[in-house]
Amino acid sequence: MASEEELFASVDALLNEEPHLPPPAERARLREAAGITQARLATALKTTTQSVKNWENGRSEPKSPRLDAYQRLLNGWAAKYPAPGAAPAVSAVATAPAASAEPAASEAARADAPQPVDVSGAGPARPATRSAATSRRPASARPAADPRFPHGPLAVLDGDGCAYGLDGIVLDCPAASVVELVEWTLRASGLGAPRLHRNGKDSDPLIVLTAAAAVKLGLPERLEGHEQRRSLRLPEDHPVVQQVVKAKWRLTQRGFGPWARIYRKIQGRERQCVQLAVLSWGALDERSWPGVAEMEPADVARVLGVYAQRVITPRGSTAVSGLELMTALRPPTRAVQDPQTGNWVPGHNPGSLGTEPLDPAPPEATPEHPVVVDSGWSGGFLNEEAYQWVRDVSLLSDEECTLPYAVGLDLNTAFLAAAARLVVGLSAPDHFVGPVFNPKIPGSWLVDLSHVEVDPRLPSPFTPDGTRPTGPAWYQTHTVAYAQELGYNVTPLEGYLRRETGAYLDPWHDRLKAAYVDTLADLGVTKELTDVEFLAAMERHKDADPAMAAVLAAIKATVKGGIGKLRERPQGRKYKEGERWPALERPTWRPDIRAAVISKARINMHRKLRNMATMTGLYPLAVLSDCVVYPSPGDSPLAFLPYAASGKPQPGGFRLGPTPGLAKLEGVQSMLWAVDLMEQGYNPARHIKGGDAVLDEGE
Repeated sequence: MASEEELFASVDALLNEEPHLPPPAERARLREAAGITQARLATALKTTTQSVKNWENGRSEPKSPRLDAYQRLLNGWAAKYPAPGAAPAVSAVATAPAASAEPAASEAARADAPQPVDVSGAGPARPATRSAATSRRPASARPAADPRFPHGPLAVLDGDGCAYGLDGIVLDCPAASVVELVEWTLRASGLGAPRLHRNGKDSDPLIVLTAAAAVKLGLPERLEGHEQRRSLRLPEDHPVVQQVVKAKWRLTQRGFGPWARIYRKIQGRERQCVQLAVLSWGALDERSWPGVAEMEPADVARVLGVYAQRVITPRGSTAVSGLELMTALRPPTRAVQDPQTGNWVPGHNPGSLGTEPLDPAPPEATPEHPVVVDSGWSGGFLNEEAYQWVRDVSLLSDEECTLPYAVGLDLNTAFLAAAARLVVGLSAPDHFVGPVFNPKIPGSWLVDLSHVEVDPRLPSPFTPDGTRPTGPAWYQTHTVAYAQELGYNVTPLEGYLRRETGAYLDPWHDRLKAAYVDTLADLGVTKELTDVEFLAAMERHKDADPAMAAVLAAIKATVKGGIGKLRERPQGRKYKEGERWPALERPTWRPDIRAAVISKARINMHRKLRNMATMTGLYPLAVLSDCVVYPSPGDSPLAFLPYAASGKPQPGGFRLGPTPGLAKLEGVQSMLWAVDLMEQGYNPARHIKGGDAVLDEGE
């Protein structure tokens, strides 16, 4: 008899088969009903108008991953625009209750309250074993995207038992303890989010606790005592932790901290896991979620809910979420058929990083890594970091010093732009002596680039501080390729190269780019704006909607934090060099991928600096990561950016716009102010906003 695991693997294989699209004529009907042109649909799916025409007349079919996106779109349209004569969707739109002085509804009122909306026609009904949570859904609320999760990905629970969800949904939560909350969430809340990839897993529901809710459930309003604050978790003998364990629930190794994951072993196909976040314990870092912790519960739910829909349900800090998003979009395994037994079993998913961690090459590791310590490596390390450069004051011309302004430009999510179509290594590194350089092979190269000449008014493209290399050093592929682009021969002495390669970060880039652009659009900053309109919109965008501005900040922090997590360093005073630390057990501990992203971002910056010098004769005063400061005749980027006679921006230089890699205004100061800082050894790019900026090295 087949085992349970074999049966579930077989079922997974059926679920993972190519989705079946509706007939071609129905595809065209749905698109026309939505008022979308073939050209616009082609743009959204990153294909050609002719391809869309072929799909709608039955001449061809899309392939994955475009197939999955097209299927999802058609399903959404089918729910909105059912075919004439089709059975209408069953729904019960609830109206908000009248205002009451009572802090929470009585049990009788809860029993009489409307039941949650059931969006039919989009999938099977929820299991009968789950009792539906009482909800209050505004008439303007959008239908649930997945019928298994009618109330969205998360809820913010307040002390009165109201759990606030996305789109104004309010659930009545009767839980009086953490254990009851976990069981209510799994059985009755209707919370969760569908998987982001056909081979992935659904996102576990997230419950965010206000300070009042935490106290009601028996948790301290804030972590108390030196030990709790230092470890950021409750002690194991805390009553709530003991209640969780007694009820046969488990906590992860992180314990019960600001982000607590409570779970049981999977039974059948049902995941039993709930993520908790405690606002008053600092779950939402002010730098990544500005102002959110102080918002009303409904507004917190809106911020986190939009982030969950556009990025991923938060699972910790934005850095953790950025890393988790990589895995969610590139799951390590898929169902494959064993050729000997015919059974379906978990197998490697091509294009992913797999399930096992890989040791880096010694020059790609950190000095404390076991690969370095155990081998006694002394051959140097990669130094692929973001720019921190200030031009020598003696190289300023009299003409530059007489210009009235210093204008700072900031590149939108420069690391995200660098991740686009970035080919990285997927396998372990192999060592080569005297390899011939190939710009298509990702890896680390020991090569002497000291002979490459660069205008002294520009930083060197090969070092973070902009100084000229003095001899052989380790570089990532993009850095060495740029030396070739400049017309110089390169002769590597050694190389650690990877045979299996792929654009691992492409889906991560695509999802975060869409989230960034869509959120800016919600704040009134769109692609259609002229440069003058764009600058005006950016000046006021944070005031347009503080909640959406917080989402935008979180998306940017997700990009930087996710890349930084690829090389997470050991923490704690008790750590000793040469010991393995927890991050090394992740397949996503990949310092070589981080180096590739930062190398490409720095080279992209230098290429623009060089083109700007050619087109305008202007040279930067300073660069800090993705911010560059230029001397300017006017107090706007429009005073020095290169434009063609037609008014269009010249290609190759800095361009204004809302998409990743384009620029926005960072700040304006007087040229006298900038020169004074440079003479004191400070970087004007750090202070151009009018305040200190956070040092950004991609960590």
